[in-house]
Amino acid sequence: MLSKSTSDEVNTMNINERIENKLLNRIEISFSWKHEGKTTPSRKDIMDLVRTLEPGSNPEWIVVKDCETRYGQPLTIGTAYIYNSQEAMAVEPSYIDKRHEPFRSGSSKSDKSSDGGGQ
Repeated sequence: MLSKSTSDEVNTMNINERIENKLLNRIEISFSWKHEGKTTPSRKDIMDLVRTLEPGSNPEWIVVKDCETRYGQPLTIGTAYIYNSQEAMAVEPSYIDKRHEPFRSGSSKSDKSSDGGGQ
């Protein structure tokens, strides 16, 4: 089990499993994050920490899936995928890409006018 500590020793992300999936051109990371005394980490927090675990990974190609925090427990478990390219991410459904859009640098939050139902 690999371990990556954040600024506090109480808040620790453990890598339970790391698999290099060559067929899908991605690294699959199964993690558990103990966040005692803190709020549940956001998807952005998880993406940022996963990026530090894999040096050289592009934050645009990180997908966090199956993220779950049990009620009353300061423990979040989940799975993160780090893809090698934008083309490799084509296997992800479109709703996953939309879920991660606000965390990517290419998207702008002020571009909401084009999302309207004007058509």
